[in-house]
Order: sequence, then C-alpha cells, then structure tokens
Amino acid sequence: MRKQKSKLITFTNTIDVASEYTPKPAIHFIPSWYKEMEARFPKEQTPDSQPTIKKCIPVLDAITAGYIIVSPCDVYVSIKDGEPNYNSTIANLINFHPRKQAYKHPKANDFQFPKWNNPWAIETPKGYSCLFKPLAHNPNPWFEILEGIVDTDTYCAPVNFPFVLKNLTEEFMIPAGTPIAQVIPFKRDKWESSFSENKELSNNVLKYLTSQFFDRYKRMFWERKSYS
Repeated sequence: MRKQKSKLITFTNTIDVASEYTPKPAIHFIPSWYKEMEARFPKEQTPDSQPTIKKCIPVLDAITAGYIIVSPCDVYVSIKDGEPNYNSTIANLINFHPRKQAYKHPKANDFQFPKWNNPWAIETPKGYSCLFKPLAHNPNPWFEILEGIVDTDTYCAPVNFPFVLKNLTEEFMIPAGTPIAQVIPFKRDKWESSFSENKELSNNVLKYLTSQFFDRYKRMFWERKSYS
C-alpha cells in the first residue's frame, strides 16, 4: 500500500514564547485517569472479562486527535469587587468580550467573557480548516474555552479563545503549560445526507464483530491517525 503523504500544519510564534510551551501533538497530553485505568476487568484476558473505556479506540482517537496549545505563562485569577481579575507575566494575555455579545449562551455568567490571546498563528494547506475545542476527556478545574472552527488556510492570524471560568468565588493560579485548546485540522468537503432501508452493510459488520473476542474494532476497522 502506498504511504499517504503527511499534511503540514504550521504554528508561528508571534510573541517569542519559550520553546517549552510550543504546541505539541495531543498524544503527549493523555490524561492521568486514562493511563491509570485497567484495560479489562478482571485484569486477566478471558472470554468472560469485560473491556473498560481504555479499550475504546474512539475515545483514544478523540483524546489524541490534533495538537494542544498551552498557556505560555502563569495566570493568577483573583476576585476584586466581586469580579474575576487576571494577572499574567505576559502583558495582555487575557482580554475580554462584553457579556452582551453572547449573553444568551448557555455558559454565560454575570461577567464579561475573558479570552486567551493565543500567541500562535496557524496555517493549514488549501482546503483545510481547524476545529478549536476543549481537550477531549481531559478537563481542567479552572476554565473551558468555547468551541469554534476557523478556515486556517486563508485566515493565518492567531485565533483567540473566549472562555468561561468554572470557579467564580475563589482565587487560583493557572500554571504555565496548562492546556488551553485542542486543535484538530480537517479537510473541508461538501456533504449530502441520504437514508437507506438496506441493513445488509451493518449486518455484515456485526457478523465480523462476532468472530473474535478481543479488540475487534481495532483489528478489523480502525485506521491509525498520525499527528507529529
């Protein structure tokens, strides 16, 4: 089989961020809860043992898809006059959207929407966009960004990340290196939907699934994804 040529995504450092805090493939950010899970219970692989979520390849694919942008410095969040206040060692790392811009959003609170001023300009090949989202299955205790899609083949400036705080009553530190956003590049295509009464295809898949005890989806249907 001919090896598929990799696509190139380029992250350009616009404010001289330290190399320690450059974007990295999401596979480097597998959450500790996932690593600590047993793959099966009981641990012994027998026909009666049951797989855990650690054996679910779709979950692993979601966790390891794309790249992770992290905070380039410490951010200290305090409460002043009843409102969150942000201090960072890099000037203007946090800016704001007025609350009225998204006051009906289900995650809106009584305050302005803060946003991370992302230091990384992103460029993808022609016809490719990026989904920016919170990390899959790997939340942090402090904040969550609002998801969005940007056509990064034409818009090659930094994409900033509005977010909401999870804790509006206590002071805390968001350490440098904290993951902010998961960046998943994808090809834009035109899609149409159809509906079928033909169950033969799904029945054939089920026949394959009943032929083996272990790792059936991974062995029969899955294709490895690569981000480097």
